[in-house]
Amino acid sequence: MKVLGPVQLEVDGVPVRLTPLTVRLLVRLVAAEGEAVPVRQLRRDVWGLADEPRHLDQRNRNEVQKRVLELRRALAPGQDSVGTQVLRTEQQVTVQGPETAYRLVLRPEELDSARFTAIASGALLAPPATAAHRLAEALSLVRGRPLAEVNGEGFAVPFVRRLTTLQDSARRELVRVQTDLGRPELALPVAELIVHEHPDDAEAARVLEALRAELRARHGAELLRHRVPLPGQRADVVLVRGDLFEQADCNLVIGFSDTFDTETAEDLVISRESLQSQLVDRLFAGRRRVLDDRLRAGLRAVKAAGTESVRAKPLGRRVRYPVGTTVVVPVDGRRVFATAYSRLGNDLVARSNHADLRLSLDNLWASVAVYGLFKPVAVPLIGSGLARVTDLDRGQLAALIVDSFIDACRRHPALTPELRIVILPQELARTDLTPVEKRFEDLVLGLPAAD
Repeated sequence: MKVLGPVQLEVDGVPVRLTPLTVRLLVRLVAAEGEAVPVRQLRRDVWGLADEPRHLDQRNRNEVQKRVLELRRALAPGQDSVGTQVLRTEQQVTVQGPETAYRLVLRPEELDSARFTAIASGALLAPPATAAHRLAEALSLVRGRPLAEVNGEGFAVPFVRRLTTLQDSARRELVRVQTDLGRPELALPVAELIVHEHPDDAEAARVLEALRAELRARHGAELLRHRVPLPGQRADVVLVRGDLFEQADCNLVIGFSDTFDTETAEDLVISRESLQSQLVDRLFAGRRRVLDDRLRAGLRAVKAAGTESVRAKPLGRRVRYPVGTTVVVPVDGRRVFATAYSRLGNDLVARSNHADLRLSLDNLWASVAVYGLFKPVAVPLIGSGLARVTDLDRGQLAALIVDSFIDACRRHPALTPELRIVILPQELARTDLTPVEKRFEDLVLGLPAAD
């Protein structure tokens, strides 16, 4: 039976419909918390009838008995003996003589308010981690104000007050223990609910603002965070404002052309503003030959797609590798995944498209699954720079990266704990992240990815 909100009666998991008057009778008996309620009291509280002389009130007593019989049959369909054990008839001695009374006898597991009281009361004395789990379990039973059908009526006030007081204590304690456990994001919605219900509570407002400030500080660079919505997956997709090379806890993804050029002299082959150039300067201290040696070592096992002549391509490297080739470059205990997603023309212009980028991403994730050491992976908004993927805007590029990653998570359950897409602050105004948010909405609804 559920009374933490609108009353719901279920027997063997099947909802039972009761007439409004019988619901009031049930609520009155629940509010008695196991005590017997005399017929005269039931008539006053349920039917709103004043006391009458005994010789005149037989008809009213018959109405009570009729509703009691209906309730017994609802509580134990086809089992009259069980019904009389759950809703018992007793005789009380009064100054006017014997009087019939009714007592509702339920086991704690049969009444949600009893379960809530037991779980919440125990949780208030438990260590933080245990308390957080049990308090959340207890509060999950609450669907609204207790005994909503008789809110404010005198007989329900003590019962409702006790439960709402315990509920408020449970919420405040849950905020405290989640904060102590370093989980302000879980404490926040509970704190917001407390302030909503107690708008004049200055302390609750202070706690809420402190939680919001902590989350703002924690997620200062974060633009978006979602858990990959797949069974058994605990990987997050995060978009951050920042510098790719400052993601010190991550493996990095750097896009290359099919020739894996690194020469930046006079900006002829590779721009000095490119990520390849920054890779040389910031992770290899300007030692381009060290990076070149590691790229060559990784490419030895890859069959070349062709070789250009000196006449056709006088500058830069002439050996081409298939688009989608990924080379793993070890750097100081982590990995740089150099992935070829564009073709560098003999005119030294890099070109790519949606299909090439998707192929490269799919191959990238396969390499991450094997060589990524289960570290977070930071990737730039690949395809948005000089590779000129013009058939997708920046938001669509981000969505494509996310789609490819989620598909890879289906194939490789232990791919990485976090995909971090890094967007430069100066590029953020030109990046609409709506396609990424929409993609996660579609995934939750089970819709296929858009082409």
